[in-house]
Amino acid sequence: MSTPKHKNQRVAVLIDVQNMYHSAKHIYKARANFQEILKAAVAGRQLIRAIGYVIRTESGEEQPFFEALSKIGIELKVKDLQIFPGGMKKADWDVGMAVDAVRMTNLVIDAIVLVTGDGDFLPLVEYIKGTGRQAEIAAFGKSASVKLKEAADDFIDLGEDAKKFLI
Repeated sequence: MSTPKHKNQRVAVLIDVQNMYHSAKHIYKARANFQEILKAAVAGRQLIRAIGYVIRTESGEEQPFFEALSKIGIELKVKDLQIFPGGMKKADWDVGMAVDAVRMTNLVIDAIVLVTGDGDFLPLVEYIKGTGRQAEIAAFGKSASVKLKEAADDFIDLGEDAKKFLI
């Protein structure tokens, strides 16, 4: 389902960077073009805030990538990679991203675009819609949750124009 978008709408874009990075890498053997993804998510409307949720590793090799995201206007929220005894690693921003989205429903925002295909965000999409705001999803369709796509007011399948959204 697609909901009309108007140039006067105020939009917040929340980007699950790890989800997009890994989807592009595993499905297309490429890198996500976050500048084009942000442009598609905003869709000519008024961008109020764009936040990317990222994980910092011990090596710090991702720093140039983080700087590139900042240069295109994405505010970064950074969390350190957790490494547990036994070597298991955890890198998860789901709760932080959801809390930020809930907080944004208290602002003058007309639409919140979640750039993720993670089905765990289904209750968040339903919550956003319940506040009278548009809840939109942008993700690579091949890796996005079917239920998430169905629940959203609009779904932008980045895979339909992969050349545009990949590097």
